Amino acid sequence: MSNINNINRRKFLEIFGGCTCGLIVGSCSNAPITDRKQLKLLPESTINRQASDLYERVKSKTKLSNDKKQLSEIQEIGSRIEDAVSAYFDSVNEPDPTYNFRWEYILVDNDKIKNAWCMPGGKIAVYTGILKITKNRNGLAAVMGHEIAHAVAKHSVERASRALVLNVGTAALDIFTGGAISNTQRTTGVDVAGMLRTFGIDNPFGRKQESEADYLGLIFSSLAGYDIRESVKIWERMKEENKGKEPPEWMSTHPSSDKRIALLTKWIPEIILKYPPLKAS
Repeated sequence: MSNINNINRRKFLEIFGGCTCGLIVGSCSNAPITDRKQLKLLPESTINRQASDLYERVKSKTKLSNDKKQLSEIQEIGSRIEDAVSAYFDSVNEPDPTYNFRWEYILVDNDKIKNAWCMPGGKIAVYTGILKITKNRNGLAAVMGHEIAHAVAKHSVERASRALVLNVGTAALDIFTGGAISNTQRTTGVDVAGMLRTFGIDNPFGRKQESEADYLGLIFSSLAGYDIRESVKIWERMKEENKGKEPPEWMSTHPSSDKRIALLTKWIPEIILKYPPLKAS
């Protein structure tokens, strides 16, 4: 009986491995500019549609700021970066990754949250709490450039595709081990698969995306005519704001402030020379 089970498991893994590898090989693409290999199993249109629905729910359930002047500045900065991204890819004869975006901006009235984000398809939110960190237009452009870079590089599509593979892979491993993962989780109350995913795979993957967004964000902000040197000052202010409360980098999906400052400082001179502001046509 044991031999039969081993044969069945082996056969299952051969079939699963062959199908998964074929799917992955056929669904690889490259991130814009950095040319990093990416896995994209899910249609971008599906992700964008879900993001748009979620964005509408956020708008209806979140307190939005009535500061029209600040929102207008956010929209103006966003518009300049939008145009710069499209113009750049046109100038190098490459497809515009944002051709199907429906850009939109909101300012969330929450001084406690120092954050901004850009959903797939160009749905952007800035929290009032981040404004005391950005300080000025160049700082705000640096933050928005970073968030827009996540959407331009299709990081959400990549993350969702990776999660799909991980979920299927975990199920296969559980079958192969005779339910050992499930049994351990039930006995100890610990989500072993979740721990493996978080500390073994997702966090390094997340840091890679964050660093890529830092790099691309500098490029897009520079192309739009903003002073990208302000990005270093932002992370110096963020570090001061956190006052040493950051978790160790290995426990975080984000690079540490010190590492970000070092990389930004290294990249800025090269980007200023290689990606100067685009002239308006």
